[in-house]
Order: sequence, then structure tokens, then C-alpha cells
Amino acid sequence: MALSAVVFDVGETLVDETRSWELAADAAGVPRFTLMALVGAVVARGEHHRKAFEWLGVEVPRDVFATDTLYPDALPCLERMRAAGLVLGAAGNMAIVHEEVVRGQVDFVASSERWGVEKPAHAFFERIVAEVDAPPAEIAYVGDRVDNDVLPALAAGLLAVHLRRGPWGLLHEPPPEALRVDSLAELPDALASLA
Repeated sequence: MALSAVVFDVGETLVDETRSWELAADAAGVPRFTLMALVGAVVARGEHHRKAFEWLGVEVPRDVFATDTLYPDALPCLERMRAAGLVLGAAGNMAIVHEEVVRGQVDFVASSERWGVEKPAHAFFERIVAEVDAPPAEIAYVGDRVDNDVLPALAAGLLAVHLRRGPWGLLHEPPPEALRVDSLAELPDALASLA
């Protein structure tokens, strides 16, 4: 398989969201462990993380990711992918302000807020294909969630890569047709082995 592009989810794929969740708990006025437990419950139930904030009766805070929240394997992976001549993108369910954390590291960045559509909607993955301007089979989409990332990427004809980290990544089991990696450090070699 010849790949033209690799597009990454942002939260828990490129960005470690631990600090964001801690700040969200602080803003909600609850102990951090309480929010983490509620988020774990919604993950286990297959519900949207917004449900945890509904249970608490507070608004979802709009925190901004920072470059120091990138996972340590993110930039080395992106550098290897770029050296391999691939188009790189980052697109996830996030606010426009979150785009800045990876701008300059990839060829394009998109948020669900900018596009007006959230994963797992098929239209989100159609936007990725249009942005890359390549056949879907030449695009890999890397994400931690099977429900939001892997299954809809497969349905759109993309190569789906399940990154096993973060709460969703550790709980979800990808289908056999998805490529599975435990870190972004593994991704360049895993993709090269498919060629």
C-alpha cells in the first residue's frame, strides 16, 4: 500500500490531555479524582465525555492545549513521517484555539469547530480526504478511540491506526483490519511494513 498522507487525531494522540482534565476539574470545583472517575464511567458506558460535566451540572471548560503537553513521541514521529515524504495533518474534535498547539508541525490542522462537524460523522472524514486531495486508501488516520477514530476512518476507506493510550485507547479493542500501535514511536516502522 502506498501512503500519501498521515492524519492524526489530537487529544490523547499527539497531546497528553492530563493537564486539561485537571484544569477542568478545578474549574468545575470538584476534586480531580472525582472528574477522572466520572470520565472513566462515561468511557466505559460508551458515552460522550460531556456527560461527566452534565452529571456535575457545570459547563465544559474551554482549555487551551500547550506545546509542552505534546507526548514525547509526537514530534519525533512527525519528523520521521515528514522525512518519508508524507503529507501530515492533524484533525480532531476540538475548538479552533486548540489548533495552534500543532500548527507548524504538520501541513494542515483542522478542528471540528472550524469544520462544523464532529467525529465520528462521515462528513468529518470526507473533509480529511478533501484536504489531503488523495484517494482515501492513501491516507492513514491515527487515533486513540475506536468509536470516533478507527471505525469511521475504516468506513471512509482510510487506513485506520489505533493508538493504544489514554483511557479510550486502553479500553477499546480495534477491529482486525485496523493497524494497532502502542506508541507513535512504533508508527513509522509499522506503516513502512505495509508498503
